[in-house]
Amino acid sequence: MRWLVVARGGLGGNGVGVDERDRSIIRELQADARLTNRQLAARIGLAPSSTLVRTRALEQSGTIAGYHAEVDLTRIGRGVQALIAFQVRPLSREVIRAFEAFALQQPEVLSVFVLGGGDDFLVHVAVASVEDMHALMMDRFGKRKEVVGFRTSIVYDHTRRWEVEPNGEAGTR
Repeated sequence: MRWLVVARGGLGGNGVGVDERDRSIIRELQADARLTNRQLAARIGLAPSSTLVRTRALEQSGTIAGYHAEVDLTRIGRGVQALIAFQVRPLSREVIRAFEAFALQQPEVLSVFVLGGGDDFLVHVAVASVEDMHALMMDRFGKRKEVVGFRTSIVYDHTRRWEVEPNGEAGTR
């Protein structure tokens, strides 16, 4: 299990108001979200009280959006992953929000991206088997009246960047 920090935008949603010390807090927590405040303070060279104030401010502003445990999907019986591109019609806010809500209600869905371009959605799913993938597509997604097409791509391997540096051009405090 790996713990991770989800960091979004900045105090203004675009990185504005995040200074170098805040960047250090974000960087350290992304590397190890289980650090105690004292450990974090020692790593960034700031007093524990100041570190706590800054960390709480980053949390309250939504810059640090949460702390999560990543699990090994294979070890929990969901070793088959796919990215599914959907086209839906008619295109309206109501249809988009309804499909997004439906997708997120499915226990196999890991994430949903609303897109511009040829596809309207990209849905990342994890299931136990190819048969389960087929059932998910045919018995649930395929029965949605707004779905006019979909394309499934099986994921062979997935890597990700664990640490995302805040935009260096963001404003300072």
